[in-house]
Amino acid sequence: MSAGLRMLTRSRSRSPRTRPRGGGEEPASIPRREVAAEGRKKHRPGKCQQKTQRLHVAYEAFDGEKDEGAEPLKVSTWEPQRWQQQLANIRTMRSKKDAPVDQLGAEHCYDPSAPPKVRRYQVLLSLMLSSQTKDQVTAGAMQRLRARGLTVDSILQTDDSTLGELIYPVGFWRSKVKFIKQTSAILQQHYDGDIPASVAELVALPGVGPKMAHLAMAVAWGTISGIAVDTHVHRIANRLRWTQRPTKSPEATRAALEEWLPRELWSEINGLLVGFGQQTCLPVHPRCQACLNQALCPTAQGL
Repeated sequence: MSAGLRMLTRSRSRSPRTRPRGGGEEPASIPRREVAAEGRKKHRPGKCQQKTQRLHVAYEAFDGEKDEGAEPLKVSTWEPQRWQQQLANIRTMRSKKDAPVDQLGAEHCYDPSAPPKVRRYQVLLSLMLSSQTKDQVTAGAMQRLRARGLTVDSILQTDDSTLGELIYPVGFWRSKVKFIKQTSAILQQHYDGDIPASVAELVALPGVGPKMAHLAMAVAWGTISGIAVDTHVHRIANRLRWTQRPTKSPEATRAALEEWLPRELWSEINGLLVGFGQQTCLPVHPRCQACLNQALCPTAQGL
């Protein structure tokens, strides 16, 4: 055997664990699946020897060396049937970009002329307000806040009653008044008025969930940290069977999608599916007759 090769073994009795496509790094929690064999194992002589398990042997070249006789390692990855065609159809249906999210989403709610630190804060605030709230209502609240000068300092100097009047009628506005004040104080004390640049720090802020954190990373920092999954993405992914098994929460859906969806699509999928959910794949009485995926959607076939 060539000195530039190492021998890798994998038991036939064990299935390789699935691995996300799209070039992302493999999660640290996944154990190593390839074990280097050091020499041959010696067997003790005896009357009853344990039956040797058959091993599948593959080789991996070191330092870019290749061996024509080596069998390439293969990793099986689950993915939904016909998802590329379903995605292409959704892109076609969303080509006009005329859904509420296209005009009033978080990337449209901040003041583009404000300093970068203020813009990032406004992005985070718009995301906090958007929870359980229609885009039109969120945009209205942001417009009223910006008219008074929307910064960390201005929010901390605004009394709770006035802040409530400014953001009403966003969903759970009373709780959001408290969360906005608490988060703004943390940002002033620990981040010099800026917002954190990591998902872990963002979700640690009062009133900030995983979807908001991933969107804040994308819009405010230009970093794709994961798929932002809200109720629209969660609903549509399950209707199209884009998860290997039904999921019960947006976070479970996010994890399921990130296992197979190519990473280069992560930044697109939220806005694409949110608008599709606002216009066609409605929560109640979806407009299946007008959907290009009617013949490809398992849920539509059951209606």
